[in-house]
Amino acid sequence: MLVKTRVAPSGIHGNGLFAAEPIPAGTPIWRFAAGFDQEFTPAFWSGLPELARTHARGYCFVIPGSLHLVKSGDHACFMNHSPDPNPGALPGAAEPVTTVALRDIAGGEELTCDYRAFDADVAWKLGLVHADAPLGTRVG
Repeated sequence: MLVKTRVAPSGIHGNGLFAAEPIPAGTPIWRFAAGFDQEFTPAFWSGLPELARTHARGYCFVIPGSLHLVKSGDHACFMNHSPDPNPGALPGAAEPVTTVALRDIAGGEELTCDYRAFDADVAWKLGLVHADAPLGTRVG
């Protein structure tokens, strides 16, 4: 995380990630940091015990195309889904993508992201496919 946050109970789902102070629009929020954040291949993930796979799937996002799983080393994994997120990537963002505040975010406000924008496993995370569905399963 590139801003101060805290994890607390969420009105959306379970625990969520909250801004610890006001965040002005355009402020960088998160960026992948190799070595701190982790990227796993689908083969590595499939070799894990079932409980570890379930845990990783719930806290990782899945890169479209490669189906690699990314686990944040920080609290970014607690961001819940919203179709109207407050941080996100700007169109045409270069790798590694940095998410930014899409609008002013108040201190204490929950940070949300739109899983559909970056996560190939969105159908699983939103409960639209069976719990045993393969990584990256799409719906209709």
